Formats: sequence, structure tokens, C-alpha cells
Amino acid sequence: MIDKKNLSIVIADDHPILLKGLYDEFTYHGYNICGSAENGMQALELILTERPTIAFLDIDMPLLTGFDVIKTAKEKGANTKFIVLSFHKETEYITQAKALQINGYLLKEDSFHEIEKCMIAVLNNETFFSSSFASNMLKNASEELRKLKLLTPSEVTILKLAAKQETNQEIAESLFVSIRTIEKHRSNIISKLEIEGGANILSSWALNNKSVIMGL
Repeated sequence: MIDKKNLSIVIADDHPILLKGLYDEFTYHGYNICGSAENGMQALELILTERPTIAFLDIDMPLLTGFDVIKTAKEKGANTKFIVLSFHKETEYITQAKALQINGYLLKEDSFHEIEKCMIAVLNNETFFSSSFASNMLKNASEELRKLKLLTPSEVTILKLAAKQETNQEIAESLFVSIRTIEKHRSNIISKLEIEGGANILSSWALNNKSVIMGL
């Protein structure tokens, strides 16, 4: 059971109709909504000011994404439990959620019953992913994160620069090393991440997974 009297919730979504629907659903079921926001900056301010028990955040919001809000709030010491509520089912989003150690990840198609199941889990310090996700998607995301954790700090830096589409020459100059050193690092990264393809495959992979990489 959830102790509704001692539970405070912040909700954030940039779609007014969806935000109102979520607010109405929570209040109908007797939950205390201490604030709602239509953009990431408002959401962050609410979380830092109200210190809610749980924050439900959309990912794609103006000013700051849901992931940006969570990362910044955690850096500022917030003890809030964070649950993402999104349309995104792609592996890269799941991987990023796992990398940020987000407490819960729900889909907007989920029922309120699923939302309550998620809240019970995260309040018991468990991580909850929507039952709508296929098990292999969660497994693939975990495997991607495992590989990324094999990278050294130098390799992570190079991968982030590659994600910004910087050339070997530009990366070498910014890190004050030789192009040969950068090429060696790139080769090691490709090997650790088990990426297959041609000479420019790392740059393409980094660009496609930029959101995950920049969160490392």
C-alpha cells in the first residue's frame, strides 16, 4: 500500500492536455500533487523547491529534457524518486535511463494501475520498467551500458568529441596528443563496444547514440 498522506508528487509534461489528464487522474485517486510544470526548467525549480517524494517527467520538454532535469537535480542533492513517463520505447532511451539510474520508466500508453505498481516499486527502492517493454529491449540496453562502462575516462572523452562530429585532427589538437594516439583510442573503443563497419563507423555510431554518450 502507498501512504498517500505523506507522499508528494511533481508532474511535468509540455503537452497541456496530457499534463491536465495526469493531474486529474492523480487527484481523483487521492494523491497530493505539489506542483506541475510545462517545461524542464520549471520542473527542476519545483523539484529543488518542493523536494517531492516522486517526480513524473516527460523526456522531450523545452529548455531542459527530462533526463537533463534528473541529472541536474541529482547533482544538487535531490532525494526525489524519478519516474520517466514517455512515448519513447527505443533502446537508446532505456540505456540512458539506466545510465542515470532512473527509478522508473513508464510509457504514456500504460494504465494508472501500472503507474501505481511503479510507485510502489520505487518507494521500496526497486527499479521499475513498464511491462510494455519487451524483455530483450531491457537486456540489450543493459548490455550496451555494460560495454560503455568498459571505456577509460580518455576513451569516454574521445567518444563524446566524436559524437559532436569532431575530426581526429580536431580531437588531437583539443587534447594535445597526436592523431596516431587518437586513432589508437578509436580502435580500442570500437573493439570494446563491438561495433562493426567501415572506417567511419565510430563517428556514425557516436552520432546515433549521442544522447547516451553525453550523459556518461
